[in-house]
Amino acid sequence: MTNLSRRDFLKLSGLGLAGLLAPPLNFDFDDPFISQQGRVTVRTVWMYERPSIESAKIKLLQQDSIFNISNTAVGEDEKSHNRIWYHAGTEGYVYSGNVQPVRTTLNRPQMEIPKDGLLAEISVPFTDAHETPSRDSNVAYRMYYETTHWVKQVVTGEDGQIWYQVRDDKWDKLYYARAEHVRIMNADELAPISPDVPNREKKIVTRLKQQVVIAYENKIPVFAVPVATGGILRSGTYTTPQGNFITYYKRPSRHMAAGDLAASGFDLPGVPWVQYITPSGISFHGTFWHNDFGRPRSHGCINLSMSAAKWLYLWSSPQVAVQKEFSFGGIGTQVEIME
Repeated sequence: MTNLSRRDFLKLSGLGLAGLLAPPLNFDFDDPFISQQGRVTVRTVWMYERPSIESAKIKLLQQDSIFNISNTAVGEDEKSHNRIWYHAGTEGYVYSGNVQPVRTTLNRPQMEIPKDGLLAEISVPFTDAHETPSRDSNVAYRMYYETTHWVKQVVTGEDGQIWYQVRDDKWDKLYYARAEHVRIMNADELAPISPDVPNREKKIVTRLKQQVVIAYENKIPVFAVPVATGGILRSGTYTTPQGNFITYYKRPSRHMAAGDLAASGFDLPGVPWVQYITPSGISFHGTFWHNDFGRPRSHGCINLSMSAAKWLYLWSSPQVAVQKEFSFGGIGTQVEIME
């Protein structure tokens, strides 16, 4: 068992491996694990005595269970594609692939929302979207950490609770989420990355065998992260197409849904930082339902960590105006997907 030192942690993050370690980009450099939590993304996971499935089982954690992450550790299975485990204080170790790194940050509600709405992200491990601005009303969806949503209005409930009205872009319905659980995003953080580099000099390369995405400027790599592409699932085998594409259609938020939930279908509101490259829906996007990058396991899309997807989205073309829900048909950035 090897615990990662602060220096090793920062070095790995600098090499673009934040998708494996997966802390948010705004962590405290004195201690990157201050207030760091983990959310279980699957039905159940075990906490182990050591970072190995061969060690003693300590506790069974249910989906959406939250625990404190005090450090990361390198797993004992040298053949694993992802050897990162999370150290849960003095309790034990949990495999990182089934845990979304999260934090709990409460926000001061913004009391004025423009007509076109504002893009926002969930800033707590999860919060429920209700059908009316009342905690007693039916829950429409559960909204997860760093998923993105369009806030249309601010509403005060009968009990004084302040809610944001959120529009679901797939069903065109309105739901309500507690405003302190939602962070309104500002223009500065949505500004383009490397806008001085001509789009023709930018290129995104996905290497399927290595399960990595690399961004190039003037043929020089400037960003690299592990990803998860099309894999073998219960409902069938899914592939990510090889060839040359462009990021012609971009959305900062998208409700993605397809198939039977009992057979590898999915219903995922608020998928962030979506860049479509084919008419059939293949895209780069952020991922909150797993943290298991470095091996094929998607329905064909290129899954990235939330922070990696945001960086790539802000770096590529076409740019999406701050208060616009999408950009379609513009001059996109080159994409090459190869074996």
